[in-house]
Amino acid sequence: MAKRKISNTLALAVLGLLQERPMHPYEMASTLRERHKDSSFKINSGSLYDTVEALVRHGWIEPVETARDGRRPERTVYAATQLGQDEFVRWIDELLRMPVAEYPKFMAAVSYLGALGPDRAAEALAERAGHLAERIDETNRVLADTVGSGQVPRLFMIEVECVLHAWEAELAWTRRTIDEIRDGSLFWPEAERTEQGWTWSAPSDGRGSNR
Repeated sequence: MAKRKISNTLALAVLGLLQERPMHPYEMASTLRERHKDSSFKINSGSLYDTVEALVRHGWIEPVETARDGRRPERTVYAATQLGQDEFVRWIDELLRMPVAEYPKFMAAVSYLGALGPDRAAEALAERAGHLAERIDETNRVLADTVGSGQVPRLFMIEVECVLHAWEAELAWTRRTIDEIRDGSLFWPEAERTEQGWTWSAPSDGRGSNR
């Protein structure tokens, strides 16, 4: 598969917005936030303008007019080109078909969970579980106010649904792991350095206990 000229997924969001109508970057950012797309895309003004410039450079979008609103500075309005529309569809198709390694930071931390010791690990995971529960509740309220009220078709916010299910799965795993740490069913081996290298204690009953 040929390397894509633009791989930043914020470009995907820009191309998606321009399927609706031409927009200037400020309107793009506002619309993405209003639609709660900041759960799917990292949105800030600097990166958005850089992305727009890259899309113009590669011929995926083009300026179509310069608009002024009152005393505000002039803003350039952009529209997708035919090339940009073709790339947009190809890119979505590719991302849906092929899972890719994304290296989330949480997985990196979990891989070294043992470094904290059982008590601190359980405490850290419990704090994370609280944040996840709050995020899930807030997202459910957003979906109820938008999709649930009929203001927005479900298809237009289906990625929020997908993210919500991922958070719920993570919360279930986190709570289960906390319970296993606290009841001792997740064995915490003690490491010892010997002349032959590192060794780890084995659970005494096949499973062991941290207590």
